[in-house]
Amino acid sequence: MSGSFDVAQSLDGGVCKRDRAWAFIRSFAAGWGEPLVDVDSLTAELARAEATFGCSLPASLREFYALVGARPDLVSNQDPLLLPHEMFVHDECGGVLVFRSENQGCALWGVRLADLDQEDPPVLVQAQHGWVPFMDRVSLACVELVLSEALFGDEGRLYNACELPADLLRKVPEYFQHVPLPNYPMWTGPEDSPVRWFSAPGKLLRQDGLGAHSWLHARGRTRADLDAICATIPGRWSLGYTDPMSAEPLPF
Repeated sequence: MSGSFDVAQSLDGGVCKRDRAWAFIRSFAAGWGEPLVDVDSLTAELARAEATFGCSLPASLREFYALVGARPDLVSNQDPLLLPHEMFVHDECGGVLVFRSENQGCALWGVRLADLDQEDPPVLVQAQHGWVPFMDRVSLACVELVLSEALFGDEGRLYNACELPADLLRKVPEYFQHVPLPNYPMWTGPEDSPVRWFSAPGKLLRQDGLGAHSWLHARGRTRADLDAICATIPGRWSLGYTDPMSAEPLPF
């Protein structure tokens, strides 16, 4: 794989409909790793989950499971998509159907039971200050999930992170293209929000927060791509690109 796939270019114009989200995820999977194949592996599990909850899942959530359910490399590296039998209802906010969890249970993502009749309902995240709006649509949250999980793919071998000092904040939008996704809250708190994405061919970056000392997460399609990111943004990278004694600890 050449590593030429550019997330911002592929998402040019944004994600206006859920079909657009699924098309992007297919393109991303093929351009970043292995193409998706049509495998109807979770239909029975989804039906059992619906029977357990006594209601139908939103069309967008069913479609996402059908699309990526057989690909844990896309959805289960850090804060995974729950398998259908792992989904549960959280009793706050009138009931929230949880479909994603932070790897240690520190954050949850879900849809209010009252919104399950919508085809592509809004998503909430349970952060340190309770449940807050995350994305306006499930399909948008699914794109974010795939991108965030990609950061930690390949067992983290092509990932690095650093805190951005004030003098490096401008370099990210200067050298990398902003990915047209809505700003959204980081579950760790307001100081790490909003979250924004940037990219270049073969390079993916997530910036948590706007101010000095906000965290920048970087993933290269190849080692050369990751090295290029770290050279372009000369921060105190946490995983081997600076003296380990001077590097910042990772934020998780």
